[in-house]
Amino acid sequence: MTKIIKEMLPPDVRVARDAQDLLIECCVEFINLVSSESNEVCSKEEKRTIAPEHVLKALEVLGFGEYIEEVYAAYEQHKVETTQDSLKGGKWSNGAEMTEEEAVAEQQRMFAEARARMNGGAIAPKQPETDRSLES
Repeated sequence: MTKIIKEMLPPDVRVARDAQDLLIECCVEFINLVSSESNEVCSKEEKRTIAPEHVLKALEVLGFGEYIEEVYAAYEQHKVETTQDSLKGGKWSNGAEMTEEEAVAEQQRMFAEARARMNGGAIAPKQPETDRSLES
């Protein structure tokens, strides 16, 4: 979110940390509001999966109808980009395929980073798992 905030402003404008935090909280609340209303629209149609049409309807119900055209255009652009990414080998592909071992190692590294972030930056050492079938 901080990156988006900075990209939207002229380079000479600074945003106080408190203002950034407030903007982020507003975004979270907005997403919660739209998600909740989308769920209501979806439920009224007796559907179990929220579709893009439900989100657009929710925006209208919540009084954000003037943004529907722009949101729909962004959604269409996202679909185009997603299709292009899948044709190129995926969003995360760098042109070279990973072996399964490399993918597992990368996944473990990302899990460790996520755990570190969740623990406030402290990296909790992972205890090696013992194979209990060898103990008998």
